[in-house]
Amino acid sequence: MQTKICHVASADITVNFLLLPQLKSLLKEGYDIYVVCSNGKMIREIEREDIKVKTIEITRKLFSPISDIIAFIKLFFYFKKEKFSIVHTHAPKPALLGQLAAKMAGVPIIVNTIHGLYFTKDSSFIKKSLFVLTEKISAKYSDFIFSQNKEDMKTIVNEGIAKAKKVGYLGNGIDLQRFSFAKVSENSILRKKKELGLSENVKIIGIVGRLVKEKGYIEMFEAMKKIIKKYPNAILLSIGPEEPDKKDKLNKDTAKEYGIEKNVKFLGQRLDIEELYPLMDVFVLPSHREGFPRSVIEAMAIQRPIVVTNIRGCKEEIDNGKNGIVVPVKNPKKLAEAILLLLDNEGKAKRLSENARIKAVEEFDENLVFQRIFRQYKKLEAELHRRHS
Repeated sequence: MQTKICHVASADITVNFLLLPQLKSLLKEGYDIYVVCSNGKMIREIEREDIKVKTIEITRKLFSPISDIIAFIKLFFYFKKEKFSIVHTHAPKPALLGQLAAKMAGVPIIVNTIHGLYFTKDSSFIKKSLFVLTEKISAKYSDFIFSQNKEDMKTIVNEGIAKAKKVGYLGNGIDLQRFSFAKVSENSILRKKKELGLSENVKIIGIVGRLVKEKGYIEMFEAMKKIIKKYPNAILLSIGPEEPDKKDKLNKDTAKEYGIEKNVKFLGQRLDIEELYPLMDVFVLPSHREGFPRSVIEAMAIQRPIVVTNIRGCKEEIDNGKNGIVVPVKNPKKLAEAILLLLDNEGKAKRLSENARIKAVEEFDENLVFQRIFRQYKKLEAELHRRHS
């Protein structure tokens, strides 16, 4: 009989774009895979992979007591009915509701992945305290906690969220065949530029991320004002969906406030992302908070010159001056200087991008992540068997 595993996330987008490779690898290992997430356009895409999907609305808002209670009750009865061997949760709200429901439903093994703690050293005392308390409550029900980056692992232990023996490194990885510099040609770049209505010789700065302030868009817009003084036709290529429910939401009109609307092209959510990275003369992620950003790894694998901010996750991926440039967070001046440095120095940009590809191949193959998950599941299953034998 196959081992039944249920992964719990807030959004279908999270499952499709972040978790699907992991889930498909578990299917290959012989597990019976289920998913719980809110309803959305990607559900059919997920189900095509032989993954069973149960839609339960799990809001990402911090305070939503009525909808949270409804979600918790639905999760409890679903887990009780399906009798899963493992429930694996993702992100703070699904972790809190999903793990508690799983515990009460008698699920024998409960795992959580922290994709990036929601507080930083600059967070207010109230915000930090609230998220630490939420993580502590969630951790009580975890048999094991994966952390995507090593800095969060230390924080989890130092803040008393969980003991070190309960926490393990997951990292992040990508399909190195899909994101391969070897597939890039001058003709393919020119074809894509034509398809998007971009001039052949225009300088392109790319950013991949949801349209929210936390991703550093405001700083990027400020930096573009400086960049277009030297490169008047430079384009900021923005790839990522709008987030109308988020407090720090932005939209396409925000660029007008900075007088750069003619120099920004918003593409929204894309499925051809591997064809868009090669267009970028510089890839930028000026984010305020990350777990272990996959977009940076994708840009590394396609050998792009990269600028990121000095935050956890990004610092593990980019070694300043070796395979990219790291700048202070929320600093448009330094951001613009770094981008211009790479645009002006083709040799330096080429050297950094080549080193980025090497590190991506050596450290960020998604198969390494799959193996960590599989090994931990087997270990937890063996421990459970020993306790019951």
